[in-house]
Amino acid sequence: MDAAARWDRMWQELGASPPDGLLAQLRQAYREPQRHYHTLQHLDECLLLADALRPDMERPAELELALWFHDAVYDVHAHDNEARSARWAADAMRDASLDEDAATRVTSLIMATCHAAPAPSPDAAILTDIDLAILGADPPRFAEYERQIRAEYAHVAPALFATKRRAILQGFLDRPHIYATDTMRRRLEAPARRNLAQAIASG
Repeated sequence: MDAAARWDRMWQELGASPPDGLLAQLRQAYREPQRHYHTLQHLDECLLLADALRPDMERPAELELALWFHDAVYDVHAHDNEARSARWAADAMRDASLDEDAATRVTSLIMATCHAAPAPSPDAAILTDIDLAILGADPPRFAEYERQIRAEYAHVAPALFATKRRAILQGFLDRPHIYATDTMRRRLEAPARRNLAQAIASG
């Protein structure tokens, strides 16, 4: 399914019409020049995985909308990208006359991608697992991901980047489980741990 058809289907399931021009604005945001990983490639990978996990979702259209917006704002110098992305999503939902409860749920889903606390709902667990699926990718794609992240932080000195990056990856490796759902643990927990260990050892 192409992006426009998927977008229209999602809004139909939400029971609303999308604000004019919003899809183009979102796709343009994911093409911003400072992005190397947080791009349409990442978004497309997330949406494809969401298709496979859709039967497990409580509110699949809301979860999909959260995926579209979860990296809508991406500034490597900022610390509020998720909050700004969530506000954009909530504003779009209000513009489409969707109810405030739905906007609140989508905001919560997007904020869960901060990965700073356990997922607050079953759908948030699915969404955060989708966002972290890259950690369990096949080795060539994981290596590409690591290069893409480095490119996004090209302004950071190599030694500092290596130290910070090792700490982030070790933080995931130290968790009892990287993935919150049983489905994703079965699929990606083992390869993710191999990728992280290799990246830390070679970093």
